[in-house]
Amino acid sequence: MSQQDRASASREERFVEYVLAGIQKDKGLAARLRRADNPATEFQSWDVLAGFGIDLENAAQRLSYATVAAAMARAKAAGNGNMRLGEAIAACYGDVQDSQAQTKLRRVLACDNVPELCRILRPVLTLIESRIAGMSLDYARLLRQMSRFAWDAQAVRAEWAQEFYGRVRDTAGREAP
Repeated sequence: MSQQDRASASREERFVEYVLAGIQKDKGLAARLRRADNPATEFQSWDVLAGFGIDLENAAQRLSYATVAAAMARAKAAGNGNMRLGEAIAACYGDVQDSQAQTKLRRVLACDNVPELCRILRPVLTLIESRIAGMSLDYARLLRQMSRFAWDAQAVRAEWAQEFYGRVRDTAGREAP
């Protein structure tokens, strides 16, 4: 990423880029980040989170970043992917009509707050990593959505449902191919 791109990139994109580069180079960092979504060991990732200006006292913000960092470290992701959360859940089961796939999506959509969302997403992200070979989540997008969830939960839920059922709209509101 060039200096100009870095300046215009969101904090979420810079965070994802940093974590992806870090887990490739530093096995110790990767190990600490794999434990970031465990309440008993999440403090081991606080140096990375604080370095990005994450308010460690704000549980919603801290848990969102920790959950995504742990997912990237567990997946040993080489780069930020382009698969959206709803698409990934559907792809795990191969058919959006599968009752297990719909149950997973409904459980994510039923979350009322960010801490609950992070707790529910943890096994979902592990499932995605184990079942979808060769594809990677768009971690920056997921992190932006999780950050928005605290004040715009209904819109984020609608995005995930649209991604799951395959009717994703682009930013201009047109249906994407």
